[in-house]
Amino acid sequence: MAATRIDCDIHPAVGGTRTTLLPYLSDHWKEQVVSRAIDGLDLTSYPPSMPLSGRADWRPANGAKPGSDLAMVQKGAFDQLGASHAILNVLYGAQAVFDAYMAADFCKAINDWIAAEWLARDSRLRASIVVPMQAPDLAIEEIERRAGDNRFVSILVLAQGETLLGRRHFWPVYQLAEKYKLPLAIHAGTQYRQAPSSAGWPSHRYEYYFVEAQAFQAQILSLIYEGVFGKYPNLKVVLMESGVSWLPAFMWRANKTWRGVRVEVPWVEREPASIIRDNFRVTMQPFDAPSDAKSVEEIIDQIGSEKMFLFASDYPHWQFDGDDPIPPNLPKSIIAKMCVDNPLETFPRLSLAN
Repeated sequence: MAATRIDCDIHPAVGGTRTTLLPYLSDHWKEQVVSRAIDGLDLTSYPPSMPLSGRADWRPANGAKPGSDLAMVQKGAFDQLGASHAILNVLYGAQAVFDAYMAADFCKAINDWIAAEWLARDSRLRASIVVPMQAPDLAIEEIERRAGDNRFVSILVLAQGETLLGRRHFWPVYQLAEKYKLPLAIHAGTQYRQAPSSAGWPSHRYEYYFVEAQAFQAQILSLIYEGVFGKYPNLKVVLMESGVSWLPAFMWRANKTWRGVRVEVPWVEREPASIIRDNFRVTMQPFDAPSDAKSVEEIIDQIGSEKMFLFASDYPHWQFDGDDPIPPNLPKSIIAKMCVDNPLETFPRLSLAN
């Protein structure tokens, strides 16, 4: 029997709105999809034809989107890359449309599609609940609707939205997340509400992808300084596809600034780095560290918490070559924990019984 290895981030693709989601939409949105010929809600964060969005050997021969075929995903994630269990995170434009009611119905359809056509067909799979953060009240309804199904193990949101995630109008979402033991999974991606860079719009797709780390940094600070973890101390936040190597310098700077201006946020009673180590987790693909073992060891040591790291392949996204998604030169103690112990601690609803 293969060793237990929990892949915390793989991406099934919606083949098309009309071909995939239509049976799961409400009657109103079924009619709208057909009459308006809606069939292209792919996020430009991951254009299907871009090499990053799907490695050549993980693309279906018929030209379909990488990640859209269950059998191919099973072969890639389990047989080729060695996962024993995997968490599905659907990245699709349902979370980005401006119409909150449309967003809510599409999120519901995605969750029902994943439950019926993926989770029901492979007991090794789990999934995140896709929610419309455009309207927190509708997001709450969707969490409540799906919370009774333990195959859903987290709540999926995008790194770049309309407002920072620490703002109080999102707090009822976190109340439910804590209640149902559902970590908040913040994944790279955008709702296209503002420039991806804090200094404006870039000219190239490469720039957008590179500066995504700024969005994750902003969300960390927002969640900490707005007081989310003082109110919901057991909430876990997973940074997915955020990169890793920027964390040490960010944590140092967050601590230094907090010491100087903490009078503004007296409810933050601990150093930000301590809160990050306790409440945040990070997936290990892409791993943007130097290639030598000494540098990797230094980064891990500087972050200061072995429990923060989660195994992930990011299948079918192209983040590494070969068949081993575990980054090279990681200490053995980290590998053992990030594949099993850390995911089980981060996602309490994970069950390996099946």
